[in-house]
Amino acid sequence: MSMKFDRPMNWKELPAGCLIDEAATSLRFKTGDWRSMRPIWDAEKCIHCLFCWITCPDTAITVQDGKMTGIDYDYCKGCGICAVICPPKASAIDMVREEK
Repeated sequence: MSMKFDRPMNWKELPAGCLIDEAATSLRFKTGDWRSMRPIWDAEKCIHCLFCWITCPDTAITVQDGKMTGIDYDYCKGCGICAVICPPKASAIDMVREEK
């Protein structure tokens, strides 16, 4: 059974096991403003191993022709996995405090 919602509801009003008719993805909801830390990518140090791309839970690492091209800050939540997984010889990603 699914329900249609004609008004915004808080989580306490939702029935248990409810399905929402309108499908959505994170492409509609930019989540990068949740971040408190920001990854900074240094293209000159990058060896394009793509470990960051493979492990990014938000698919925020941009790749073109098998090489990293940057970070999509609209969706990056600043978890830091990319900086941790970056090989020590490269150290191409550093985490810095997010400045608004």
